[in-house]
Amino acid sequence: MQEKASPPQDTPVEQKRVPDQHVTDHLANERTFLAWLRSGIATIAFGFVVARFGLLLRELNVKGESTITGHYSSIIGVTLTVLGIIIMLVALFNFLHKRHMIDTEQFRPMLVFPILLTILTALVGVVLAIYLLLTA
Repeated sequence: MQEKASPPQDTPVEQKRVPDQHVTDHLANERTFLAWLRSGIATIAFGFVVARFGLLLRELNVKGESTITGHYSSIIGVTLTVLGIIIMLVALFNFLHKRHMIDTEQFRPMLVFPILLTILTALVGVVLAIYLLLTA
């Protein structure tokens, strides 16, 4: 039976470097901010698609049937675009606020932003669903 050779004693053992908790908190805050930015950009892009959907409806309405015009899709599209801009601006405020709170070690999560954003997005979704039902 062979014994395993141990490393020479004069070689320093590298210790695993543990990052500072401050650093990991800031990096998590930045990842969250970037996720909110992606959500804002996606909302803006979706608003653009909805606004252009009205143009498609107008082009398909060749028989002159009385359907809801694309005007409402433009309103919904602009609303989604504005909502996307609001998401990005509030995300920036939230990021800066959390950054300050992490630095001062007084972090308290804010509930207003997620609740307000969920309500606004749900309302726009309901309006969009009603619009789609009326144009079908």
